[in-house]
Formats: sequence, structure tokens, C-alpha cells
Amino acid sequence: MSNEADDIVFAIIAKWCAGFAKLDAATLASLYSKNAFFFGSNPKLYRGQDGVAAYFNGLPRWRAPRVGFSEVVAAPVAPEVINMAGIASFDFGEKAAPLSVKITWVIVREDSDWKIASHHVSSKTPLIEQ
Repeated sequence: MSNEADDIVFAIIAKWCAGFAKLDAATLASLYSKNAFFFGSNPKLYRGQDGVAAYFNGLPRWRAPRVGFSEVVAAPVAPEVINMAGIASFDFGEKAAPLSVKITWVIVREDSDWKIASHHVSSKTPLIEQ
């Protein structure tokens, strides 16, 4: 399933990037589970598709937002569960500084489709030096 997991993850990433480029909250929310947990760029936990839409509707209206994913790793956990980890690099346009974060998703099969059930981003800057 590893190649299948990669295909599923990269298909979701492509839809996610297209939705983010338009700041289309409805399109982005549709990629998430009805029971999703979403930790984005602020400390609040957003829940479900309505929560995900609220998060994206609350973002600034950047002129030309873009995001790219790198260092993506996908691994099947169970027949209908996939883990994904990677780096998401955001470019918000001319006035906002770019941002790169670590990102993880848990992707599950829900209603015959693959949906993001858990979304978490965190700083690339170490919180504890080792």
C-alpha cells in the first residue's frame, strides 16, 4: 500500500494547495473529516469541517498565497488510515514574510473517500535544544 498511500497523499496535497491559493475555505474544509481535529497557525483547536472552514475564513486575505510541500513521507497505518509528515512552505505575497512549518496529517477513509482526520503544524525552530 505504500505507493497507494503516496498517491492518496499527493492527490490531497494537490487539492489542498489549489484551495489554499484561492483561500477557498469550503474547498479546503471538504478535504477534512466530519470529525477532524485541526491545529493550524494559532493555539486554538478547530473541530470538524465547520471548524476548518472557520480557520481558513479567519485568515488574512493575502493577494497571492501559495504553499509547497517538501520532505513528504506517507505510511499506511491500517487499511483505511495513512500517516503523513512533511514541511509546508507558505508564501503570502509581497508584504508578508514566508513561513515554513512541520506538518502532519492522519488521513482516513470516510464515506468512500480519503479525508484528513487530524491536521497539526508546528514550528521548525526547536523548542528544546538537544
